[in-house]
Amino acid sequence: MKSKWGALAAVIAAGVLAAGCGSGDGDEKGGLPKADKLAADNGARYKKLNVPALDGLTCDKGDGGFRFGSDRDMGVYGDDDLKEIEISDEDKVACFGASRITLTKGSRQATVPHFTTRTTLYEKVADPAASLDKVFEHTMHLEKGYGRTPVGEPKSFTTKDLVLKCRQNVSDTFPMTTCFWANYGAIGVVDFFPPDGKHVPVDEAAARTHKFALGILSTGTP
Repeated sequence: MKSKWGALAAVIAAGVLAAGCGSGDGDEKGGLPKADKLAADNGARYKKLNVPALDGLTCDKGDGGFRFGSDRDMGVYGDDDLKEIEISDEDKVACFGASRITLTKGSRQATVPHFTTRTTLYEKVADPAASLDKVFEHTMHLEKGYGRTPVGEPKSFTTKDLVLKCRQNVSDTFPMTTCFWANYGAIGVVDFFPPDGKHVPVDEAAARTHKFALGILSTGTP
């Protein structure tokens, strides 16, 4: 894995302060539009990533100025059997809520995004559910080796647009919720920081991941 210690992240090891940012901030309203199965592949493929416009959030390319470091930043791994589409711009997007989240250790503080994301585009993901399971298991196993501790059991979701799989975890004592998603042309991950010192509920994280994924792919070129 490629990430390195960030200068400030290296000294942040414990404790979470809410910065007035409750779990209601952002675009999670409305819930997840579940379906019995993923719709058939319509052939759409994507050549670029959009910065989505989401209610209550400000999103931009990059990691939002914060990295856990020591390989605890989430990515998409275990996809070696899929052929990637190379893109020239940033595959990371970070989104901040109107109220900021602050992580702290002693007198040191860092403002973090509401969530950070990574997205990989592919020529074809023939079986999104199987590929999602493979990437989820491979990535979460790697992250466990680098200090992320899983909490509870993973939960899977299906909509007509995407398949998703989420799990709560702890990194440097910070309660995180992580969702992976996939369709026939992309796989991504959304890593939620704790807005009130607690894990973002899995169902809420899945709904917000769904909206984010549809937004980031919305201007892709089939």
